This record gives sequence, C-alpha cells and structure tokens, in this order.
Amino acid sequence: MIMLKLKNLFKKSEHNVDFDNLPQHIGIIMDGNGRWAKKRGLPRTGGHAVGAKTFEKIVEDAGNIGIKIVTVYAFSTENWNRPKEEVDTLMSLLEDYLDNGLERLAGRDVKIHFIGDRSAFSDEFQKKICHMEKATETNSGLLLNVALNYGGRAEILNAVKEICHKVQNGEFSCSDIDEKTISDHLYTAGQPDPDLIIRPSGEYRLSNFLMWQSAYSELWFSNLLWPDFSKENLLEAISDYQKRNRRFGGV
Repeated sequence: MIMLKLKNLFKKSEHNVDFDNLPQHIGIIMDGNGRWAKKRGLPRTGGHAVGAKTFEKIVEDAGNIGIKIVTVYAFSTENWNRPKEEVDTLMSLLEDYLDNGLERLAGRDVKIHFIGDRSAFSDEFQKKICHMEKATETNSGLLLNVALNYGGRAEILNAVKEICHKVQNGEFSCSDIDEKTISDHLYTAGQPDPDLIIRPSGEYRLSNFLMWQSAYSELWFSNLLWPDFSKENLLEAISDYQKRNRRFGGV
C-alpha cells in the first residue's frame, strides 16, 4: 500500500524509479548557491537564502519517496574562511532553521541529528541544536543529518583521539581496533554508510564530506546549481543509481 502511494505521488516523473530498491542513505553536497546568485546579478547571500528553501523542499521530497536517511552538507570547517558577510548570512539562515524548523516540520515524521564540531558555536546556538534534536528524537521516519562545522578529516581525527583515550583507559587494546571501531566513533555511528552522494554545481569532488563513510558510495554529479535542484533531479539521481552494479570490490 505504501509503495503504491509513492508510485502514485511521483507517477508524473519521467524517471523509472524502482521504489522497492531505493538507496537507504543519501548524502547531498548543497553547492552552487553563490554562482546561482551571481548569474542573476544578486549578492551571494541571496543564493544561500534560495538554497535554504531548496534544502527544505528536497528533504520533504526524500521523505515522501521513502528514503530513510539524508545527510546534508550545510556548513563545512572550511566555510569559516569565506567573507564575513557570507558567513553571517549562513549563520542567520541556520539560526532561522533552528528557531522555526520545528514549526515547518509539523506533521512530518523527521528526526534531526546534527553532526560536526559544535564547540565553535555560541552556547545559545548549541542549546537550539540540542532542543531540535530532543524535540524530534522519538520520530521514526526520515533521519536528517545536518552537517555543521563539519569536515571528514576532522571527524576521523576526532574518532582516533577518542579511541586512543579509551586504549589509555584500558577499555580495549590496540589489537581490538578494526574498521567497525572507527565507524562506531564517527558522528554517524550506528547508521549505514551513504549509498548515494549527490553533488550539483559542476564540481567533481567530495570536498571533505563523509570521507570514511563514502568509501563505496555511488556518486552523482550535475552541472545544475543547488537552488535549481528539484524533485525531478532527485528522482533522476536515484534512477541512475539503480542502474549501477555495486560490487564493493568484488566481481
């Protein structure tokens, strides 16, 4: 019945999506906001505002399609190096989401989880993050990971430090450390690795996003800029993913 509803909901799509074979976890690098604005003679900050609306719409679409986990790259550890006006705008948009996101998510079964180093943010900002996580923690629908002040290398470094500390405390020995040990100390501990990573904007790299988790992720790139990304593009990426043969190093 659920699959039938999904098929009816998206039946106008030109893409032949198998709703019985969806990627469980999708990562999205939301790139191209500044260039979108520049093409229209607008300040880069205007592109981020439109991109924020696209983010909310795509998350809704992903949940309706039946995706279980979405991880979005909202603000990287390197983004602090951008012009102050742009950083301030991004922080303002993030704070607006923290202040009003629950109201806009009303009626949607979405669980919010923030990943990244929170220590760079103010105490008030961190309290808002915790409040949103607490308010949605019992939801069992789409799990939305929002990567804030996130970097894949920093995440791995943090995991290594935690493991070293536990070895020093005698919680386990060096010989006990394996790939699962690393995975269990990442921000995404307990979650399956992303099956598909989507990056619009014409860039062909991961840019320090989910470096450990993406070892066998399928990648989907597009010249489309993020503010123009739509439900049709999401379905296109999923359809393309479903045509691939995932061998995980085998034959």
